[in-house]
Amino acid sequence: MATMFNYLVLVGIICLCSTEPLRRHKRSWIIDSFDIVEEHPGPFPYELGQIKLDRNYLVEFMLKGKGVDEDPKGVLSIDSKTGVIKVHRKVDFEQYSVLMLTFQAKNESNSAIDTQLGMEVNILDINDNPPMFKRKVYNVNISEAAKQGSFVVGVLATDKDAPGSLNSTIDYKIISVTPATKNSEFYIGDSGAMSFKGCLDYEVANKYTITVEAKDRGEVVKLSSTATIIINLLDGNNHIPVITGQTGSGNVMEGTNGTSPLKIHTTDTDTRLTGAWRVRYSIQGDKGGYFSIHTDPDTNDGIITVIKSLDFEEQREHKLTISVENEEPYFSCEVKAKPIDGLWTVITNPSKPSSINITITVEDKNDPPYFLDPNRKIVMEENGVIGAFADKVTAVDPDTGRPHKLEYSIGQDPAGWFRVNKTSGEIFVKETLDRESSHVTNGTYTVTVLVTEMDDHPRMTGTATIQIYIEDKNDNIPLLKENVVSVCQSDEVSSTEITAYDPDGDPYSGPFSFEVIGDHKGEWSFDPSYGITVHLVKDKSVHASLYILIVKISDKQGKFVLQNLSVAACDCAVSPNCLLQRNTQKKVGSSAIGITIFAALMILACLLLSLTCSCGTVNFGNVPDKVDNGTNALLPSNTETLGSDCKVPPIPWNKPPVGNVIPPRSLQVQVGSSSNSIEKQIWKQIQWKNRYQGSTLIRRSSHRSQSAYFISRSTLQSLLSQRLHSIQFLENELLDYEPHLYAFEDISEKCEDLDPIALPINEFDPELFSDLGPAFKHLASICNPGMREKTEVMKNGTR
Repeated sequence: MATMFNYLVLVGIICLCSTEPLRRHKRSWIIDSFDIVEEHPGPFPYELGQIKLDRNYLVEFMLKGKGVDEDPKGVLSIDSKTGVIKVHRKVDFEQYSVLMLTFQAKNESNSAIDTQLGMEVNILDINDNPPMFKRKVYNVNISEAAKQGSFVVGVLATDKDAPGSLNSTIDYKIISVTPATKNSEFYIGDSGAMSFKGCLDYEVANKYTITVEAKDRGEVVKLSSTATIIINLLDGNNHIPVITGQTGSGNVMEGTNGTSPLKIHTTDTDTRLTGAWRVRYSIQGDKGGYFSIHTDPDTNDGIITVIKSLDFEEQREHKLTISVENEEPYFSCEVKAKPIDGLWTVITNPSKPSSINITITVEDKNDPPYFLDPNRKIVMEENGVIGAFADKVTAVDPDTGRPHKLEYSIGQDPAGWFRVNKTSGEIFVKETLDRESSHVTNGTYTVTVLVTEMDDHPRMTGTATIQIYIEDKNDNIPLLKENVVSVCQSDEVSSTEITAYDPDGDPYSGPFSFEVIGDHKGEWSFDPSYGITVHLVKDKSVHASLYILIVKISDKQGKFVLQNLSVAACDCAVSPNCLLQRNTQKKVGSSAIGITIFAALMILACLLLSLTCSCGTVNFGNVPDKVDNGTNALLPSNTETLGSDCKVPPIPWNKPPVGNVIPPRSLQVQVGSSSNSIEKQIWKQIQWKNRYQGSTLIRRSSHRSQSAYFISRSTLQSLLSQRLHSIQFLENELLDYEPHLYAFEDISEKCEDLDPIALPINEFDPELFSDLGPAFKHLASICNPGMREKTEVMKNGTR
């Protein structure tokens, strides 16, 4: 209860040396503060004050906190009996502006805390710290062209004394400026910002050294400090560049560029190699954009360059104006008045760029002739009249003042279709124009025409290009891409694809109309019958064989052509491609098949040769009708005209060749059951043939003449034996061989020779001629009298 009572009647029971009332802070009672003057000179200790309590019992006083048992320690103490507070040493305001302490009073009878209060001791500041600049020296750069009133530099000083007091309030002042110039004056504001009045002039002073003072407003004493500001002026462009002259001939040869006929010289008194010294040139009066000018970075000279070829005939002289200015904008500043308050009165003058007038002279040279219309396009009809007029080109010579002889010629004419009149430039058709030529692209044919100035040395030439669009005509017929096809034989309807093409363009080409005409029209048809690729359909009644169809193909304009189409109809169950040779039912080795085919061909060739040996105008005399195998005697033929019945038996074909395709020729040899008789007959014919015709290659020449190699008895017997042995397996397959193209009627003279059939000739024995009977000898003498004579010579050794 005593403690509570002490807090309630605190004002009445606390007696302080200072009569200031108690106050409460943050729910704690605090004795009003004591004051200690910073840097008090002493002597120490001295009495700061006394705390008294109105008690009828004894108490013990205690003091804790900053200045007692916390830093700064040893500054304060309290008498435990009397409550007197003493100061023992100095306190620095800049370190401790206030000391917070706790006061306690204990009851001596029971040592209980009777009273506990807070206490503050304020340290009173004195002006013991001068203002201090953040830097002792400030270096700044400023352009000479800066305007008065512009910010130059800001300086800042700080004071550690009590903020807001006179001891920390700072005033700035410029102490000195070196050098002092009459047209400029620096000043500094209360915040430490520095500027200037008037005009800066790099040529007068390019550097200023300024001393600035910062002073506080202390009542007892005022403290201050200084800093140095070095201002470096950057040269501004306050001097205009001046053109002093030019060097160079000023002459330019026409038709050239990249040359530099003139050089412009300029001087500038601003600092070298700065933006105030470097210059830029400009050209006025160059309407055609023929010239450019650039600056030499070392000398500031302006170099004029021709960037576009000049033409003497167009303009002989070019009058230009060259102006110059600095890279950095020009400025001027002149002081007119210096009022006491505010900025001074200055004026500026605009720049007047320096310029010079120049003349570029164009020198004449021999120019090549040129066409007035170098790119022409014309339209002509395909298959037009040879010698027809096509176009006319006209060229001129740009040079003047002397006569010129121009001559025209064809430059490029891939197909050689045109000619040009060398004096007039008129172009005529020399050959028929063909739109389907490989030299025509998308219907356009390109020709170049040259014009040459004949009096020049060297001669000058111009070129014109003529694009000729050739109008298409229906001058081509539709054609089959393949003339030989195959179709599978079956009891049902089957088909194969047929494709046609036409070199003409639309609308003179496909789609085409297809039609089968002639004897096979009912057996074969097209489905559809209109298009590029259609199906050739075989009727189910058609049996396996080789057919020659006459196909009518019409283009969109109705122009048509009849073409032969060879169609092989065969059983596809054996081979998917009827045109390929199929294997026999009993497989025969590849070498045996090759020998068999070769032997068959040799037999056919020999029979054919034997049948044609007497063709011509040879007089046979009386020839017997039959040959006696026993006596080898010739029988009379009962022919009125000698040699008139010597013809090759006709080759069996269903229809004669139609169109430009000749069907493959075939010769069938009927072989009976007796192979010995066939062998004897064929061997005698070939033996006789070899005796009287010699050994030559079997070939088909441009005149379709035929002859045969000599074949010995042993070789022929071997071939016949192999053929007769295998013929029983191939009997049903003879018609399945792929047909071959024999010749085209319109190019028969270009047919190549057949590959030679190599047969041995070293087995020839002249004695074989002696084995021929009298009839064959007589026949040989009729067909080739010279062979008989050679034989006799060989037998007798003398003629």
